[in-house]
Amino acid sequence: MKLYEKTLRSETVFEGRIIRVRLDDVELENGEHAKREAVDHNGGVCVAALTDDDELLFVRQFRYPYKEVLLEVPAGKLEKGEDPFEAVQREQAEETGTLGRDYVFLGNFYPSPGYCGEIIRIWACRVAGETRQHLDDDEFLEVERIPLSEAEEMVMRNEIVDGKTQTAILKTAALVRAGKI
Repeated sequence: MKLYEKTLRSETVFEGRIIRVRLDDVELENGEHAKREAVDHNGGVCVAALTDDDELLFVRQFRYPYKEVLLEVPAGKLEKGEDPFEAVQREQAEETGTLGRDYVFLGNFYPSPGYCGEIIRIWACRVAGETRQHLDDDEFLEVERIPLSEAEEMVMRNEIVDGKTQTAILKTAALVRAGKI
């Protein structure tokens, strides 16, 4: 079969709270063998939460792998078997203290398909009201509101570097211009 790799052997080399790392032996389409390193992840969700004044809600938080503070749309990981739509509503409430309405599914985002199986499901919504923010014990962030048009310009100036956030902003802006959200 063309463009296919058959797994011959798979070995878990690390298993943590969030990821599992595998080292696999595969057979390529030409019959040759190769090794593949793969990260298994339950996936995640994110939301472009838009106020009635067309401001997007963002969170600023320190991201350990990069050792820097990033500006992102509210997001979080899925628990095994968790419904993604319920997870996105939970994450929005936990991180921003807001509830949403008129959710629109914007699609799936594959952040790093060369080695990681994570899929992030992206939504947009309108902010419907407030609730209590309740962060995880090891989660520290600041909530910020930025006009959608300014956020779109920040993506183009590379001031917002997170891929899921760029995608959420640009898709949401296109939907707003089309009158679909």
